Amino acid sequence: MSVAHPQILLVEDEPAQREILAYNLTSEGFEVRRAENGEEAMLLVAEALPDLVILDWMMPLLSGIEVCRQLKTREDTRHIPVIMLSARSEEVDTVRGLETGADDYVVKPYSMRELMARVRTQLRRVRPASGGTSLSFDDITLDPETHRVNRAKQALKLGPTEYRLLVTLLERPGRVFSRDQLLDHVWGRDIYVDTRTVDVHIARLRKALTQHGGEDPIRTVRGAGYALG
Repeated sequence: MSVAHPQILLVEDEPAQREILAYNLTSEGFEVRRAENGEEAMLLVAEALPDLVILDWMMPLLSGIEVCRQLKTREDTRHIPVIMLSARSEEVDTVRGLETGADDYVVKPYSMRELMARVRTQLRRVRPASGGTSLSFDDITLDPETHRVNRAKQALKLGPTEYRLLVTLLERPGRVFSRDQLLDHVWGRDIYVDTRTVDVHIARLRKALTQHGGEDPIRTVRGAGYALG
């Protein structure tokens, strides 16, 4: 019942650097999608929201600064952490990057070890379970290290898919996830699953969460998806 791998969008126009970064991120257990320019990056974001974006400043077609600005002005993407990579080391450049909305700014050349640490730090904010942090909502608690789930201090029995669904919902209570977003987070992009399968597993999760009583905490948003609370 492992927690789904965090999904990172890597946007870097220099092929060798892109492959080195992708290799190191994959080695750390992240799922990586690559874009070689800003326009391709925005297309990939439209297909599926990543958990974090690593974004080079200087790129053709659409600069990293402009990609960051667009991500941070959209309601559905403003929560996604952005780590900006740049050869620009002047203070004014760092300030511009951060004021545009970047959550972190890393100057080239950089230590790969330091960059991986910064990635993990940002992911702990949006995917706390991936770092082993316990999750809770009302009387529901989940420990990702022991995979134990309790409600009102009573242990719940969940299947592996229901467990991953609950992790996703618990990490962002109140957020409405579409069926496609839940498919990406829980099943992954490499497996074809019909969106109706999500409804089946949501029903199973609801049954598991109410097995000892209590109200159903999962909210169905007609035409949009599901949310916890």
